[in-house]
Amino acid sequence: MREQALNITLIVTILLLIDLYVLHGIRGAFKKWKLPHSGDFTFFYWFISILLIAGLLLAVYINLGVGIRAAVLMAFFLIFLGKISFLPFLMIDDLRRMLVLRRNRLKRKPEDISIPPQEHAIPRSEFLMKAGLLAGAVPLAAIKISMPKGLYDYHVKYQTMYLPNLPKAFDGIKLGQISDIHSGSFYNKKAVLGGVEMLLKEKPDFIFFTGDLVNGQSSEMSDYQDIFSKVKAPLGVYSSLGNHDYGDYGTWPSMADKKKDHENLIATHKNMGWDLLLNEHRRLKVNGEEIGILGVENWGELSMFPKYGRMDLTTKNTDDLPVKLLLSHDPSHWRGEILPQYPQIDAMFSGHTHGMQFGVRTKHFQWSPIEYVYKEWAGHYQEGKQQLYVNVGYGFVGLAGRVGILPEITIFTLKAGQDPLGYRS
Repeated sequence: MREQALNITLIVTILLLIDLYVLHGIRGAFKKWKLPHSGDFTFFYWFISILLIAGLLLAVYINLGVGIRAAVLMAFFLIFLGKISFLPFLMIDDLRRMLVLRRNRLKRKPEDISIPPQEHAIPRSEFLMKAGLLAGAVPLAAIKISMPKGLYDYHVKYQTMYLPNLPKAFDGIKLGQISDIHSGSFYNKKAVLGGVEMLLKEKPDFIFFTGDLVNGQSSEMSDYQDIFSKVKAPLGVYSSLGNHDYGDYGTWPSMADKKKDHENLIATHKNMGWDLLLNEHRRLKVNGEEIGILGVENWGELSMFPKYGRMDLTTKNTDDLPVKLLLSHDPSHWRGEILPQYPQIDAMFSGHTHGMQFGVRTKHFQWSPIEYVYKEWAGHYQEGKQQLYVNVGYGFVGLAGRVGILPEITIFTLKAGQDPLGYRS
């Protein structure tokens, strides 16, 4: 507890010092303007800065709602990005001022000692300061421009998943995964269909959909059911529900209306030919050998909504299956319940985080503000013999944009045995 308090104190101190430094830079860039030097501007500047720092601490250390956390972290890091881009220009200008001041002192004659210091003061370079402010604004403008472009920029990610007990008949089989369709956010049917065609082009043997078909109401699928009905595979399409699929985000005239809408959503899965798993399992058979496909309803350790998942029901009568693949929407379920209580689960497949639709993701590096909320938020993870894969989503919600974290179609090749290169994230 004491160590955490010291960390918080250090973080707050550093952030406040950065804000103070940036404020002086803004005033230096606009010396002739009254507004940056006014009390109202100072109050507004520090009010926003302290509000963002407080929001950051609450988002990291307090169990806020996921949507609130994401919004707060996004706001903090976007503004922080602008400040960080401004800092190098501030430091260069301060270094310049120090060198000029030192040179003037060395040149100063003894009789000049009595001259008041302010006559030798080195003013901030307005050019450097304004260039710094422009540099801080450029990445924010670039993000704003690029955000809509990433919404339908579907990418296929390939992942080899090694399973020691995988039956021989399944060695080399291809599994596809999509997650978080959020049909209520779409506005481009042609682009959405293009992503489905990319998935089908990979010819997966079976497919997982790991929750959040809609934003809040089953009717959102009316314009897209025909498109996602095309998602087929020889060994079936298996789906699960996410936190948005229960109607918990909206208001309803009555509980009966909410229940009816939920029934309509379940019927939508059936109409598309998807096998929706509600705290249950299926036995997938190939050449006389079987593996288990388990689907649990939404269970989130960090969620403010009810936990619908029942792993006791999901795993019932599955002890004889050599491999168990679990569809569970929220990746916090892995650490919250699967790792400590269900060691028989070989691999879990999730979505939910969207990678916050903002960050950096390359082959060897990934970062997003969402990692301060979810320890596992994108890609492959492993602890001991148990694995987790988090898909960053097919659609989008809340923020109508994606930067760096693009919509994902995952294609797994399941292989029997141990990874010859050891664990790879």
